[in-house]
Amino acid sequence: MLDSTRAALLAGALLVASQSAHAETVTLEQAVAKASEATPLLSAGDAAIAAARAGRVQAGVRPNPSVTLQSENFVGTGPYNVLGQAEITATYNQPIERGGKRAARVAFAQQDINVAEASARIVRLNLAAAVQRAYIDVQIADYAARISGERLETEAQMQREALRRVRGYKDPLFVETRAAARVAQARLARDEAQARLANARNHLASFWAGSGGDLQLADKLTLPNSSAQTIAAADQALREAEIARARAGVVVEQSKAAQDYTLSGGARYLRGTGDVALVAGVTIPLGRFDRNQGNIERAQAERQRLEFLAEADRLDRLRRLASLRADADAARTRADAIMAEVYPRTVRTLDQVREGYNRGGFTFRDVQDAADAIVSVQEQWLDAITRFRDAQTEIDRLTGRFDADQPVETMP
Repeated sequence: MLDSTRAALLAGALLVASQSAHAETVTLEQAVAKASEATPLLSAGDAAIAAARAGRVQAGVRPNPSVTLQSENFVGTGPYNVLGQAEITATYNQPIERGGKRAARVAFAQQDINVAEASARIVRLNLAAAVQRAYIDVQIADYAARISGERLETEAQMQREALRRVRGYKDPLFVETRAAARVAQARLARDEAQARLANARNHLASFWAGSGGDLQLADKLTLPNSSAQTIAAADQALREAEIARARAGVVVEQSKAAQDYTLSGGARYLRGTGDVALVAGVTIPLGRFDRNQGNIERAQAERQRLEFLAEADRLDRLRRLASLRADADAARTRADAIMAEVYPRTVRTLDQVREGYNRGGFTFRDVQDAADAIVSVQEQWLDAITRFRDAQTEIDRLTGRFDADQPVETMP
């Protein structure tokens, strides 16, 4: 973790800019919450859950009955002339589901709800990871802007020193020109760094349709130890929900192997005699050929496929987490070493060379080299913390930092 002393060593004598009265100051957690409230992705997830719940309602509905009206012998010859011997039959027909079809449909629909809910959790985690990355981008860009401002101030001081020596006929005229060119380059670098900072702020604020110009970060840039050793519950929950739905799908297909009956009952009016008779019947499909065997095998194969994918994904996330922790530790160690050892020495070297240059012991080229060494070290530090950012953001995503549930598995 970078303490205030090391931050001061890196940035030099930094001026703390006063925040405007209308500045918006946010922590990382607040930024994630604001983005979650503003994004339509979570609303889409809620709609998917609502659709799955409606599907469960529909799955529990029984088959509708039907009414059949049938007329026989209403037109013919002889005694069967128009309506002479007509028979009119009205029947009420009710399909009877067998094999537990309704219960299987309801169970499958419930697993659909679980998948939708687990998917919504994944969307939240992915959104949080994107916001976290944008938040750290602003922190890094802010440091880069401060470093570029410090560089410009140093180059301006070096230009004044060179100008004094040129006017005192101690250095040739091109030294002044070279110093002016370095100031111009430093000013351009500062302007570019400030533009990148503004873009980073605008990008972060865009997650909640805010204004990046008034955005201030409450959290300081830190390099915490990557001690997280668990993978997120949300990823495992989604895989388990998909497997459970596939298992329920197998039961649904197996239930379709049982043939459904249709019971019917009604009355028949015999016009020739004026009598009424009751009729009843049952329709039984013969499951001689189609027993849904192909769909059953396909559902079982799909369940096995998801089980294998879940295990492969679990192992891959564990390996990825271990690799990312190593990357984060290496980047943090490098950044800390640069801050504690390399950067102070380069600053001290520049001070010594500038002092010697003013006494005539060094050339302006020596001053340039010492100043360029500081810029190089600062760039190396920014590169290290950027690599740490990339690793830590993914670690937090894999371990479910912004997921309310507890992780489900521990690293071996």
